Amino acid sequence: MKALESDAPLIIYIDIKSPYAFAAIRPTLALEQALGMRFDWRPLTLDIPSYLGSARKSQGKVVESTRSASQWERVKYGYRDARRYAERQGLMLKGTEKIWDSSIANIGILWVMQTDRNRLGAYLETVYPPFWRRELDIEDIAVVEGCLKAAGINAEGFAAFQQGEGRLQHDELQSQLHLSGIYGVPTYVFDDTILFGREHLPFVRWHLEGKKGSAPDIAYEIEALEAVSC
Repeated sequence: MKALESDAPLIIYIDIKSPYAFAAIRPTLALEQALGMRFDWRPLTLDIPSYLGSARKSQGKVVESTRSASQWERVKYGYRDARRYAERQGLMLKGTEKIWDSSIANIGILWVMQTDRNRLGAYLETVYPPFWRRELDIEDIAVVEGCLKAAGINAEGFAAFQQGEGRLQHDELQSQLHLSGIYGVPTYVFDDTILFGREHLPFVRWHLEGKKGSAPDIAYEIEALEAVSC
């Protein structure tokens, strides 16, 4: 799997632990459905401590932190920004109590894409909303298997996949991303174009529909890309 190559018309990189990706999932699924296309959904497991430091909370209070004051401000702003978009979709977005290792849940994306592609939207719905309500332990393989089953996906063999072939695919892909110019989520890739952020969805749609008329400005309205039921 090459980071910038796919037979699909659009590659989308997401991370279960990213609030920005969370706010973009339903609009992007809606765009996929509206255009009758199949996008190539892939994981980018963010190494948050490498650029924002690390922290852990207990009962709402910070008990461990390596973050500077400016890093805390960036984190708080990021949550405020993503929360506005999530709440407009009727979704709850609570700040996490720690920096999660989202690789198992992200490998779940690879599993679904390879075993039951039609249920990808359902899987994302079983993982994203409860995780951001602080109801889901995405580091627990049994929990992720439960999400797969709840989405109607056969989870038999997933445990071995996430330890073996799936982990290899995941790690190999991660090693390519920064070198390919992909640093955050959601990232949209088509042709030689890499776009970071949900605000590019109108441009993505314009491109996928054949570039009719003038290219749209950056931004989108949730109402223009209604969330779909999966």
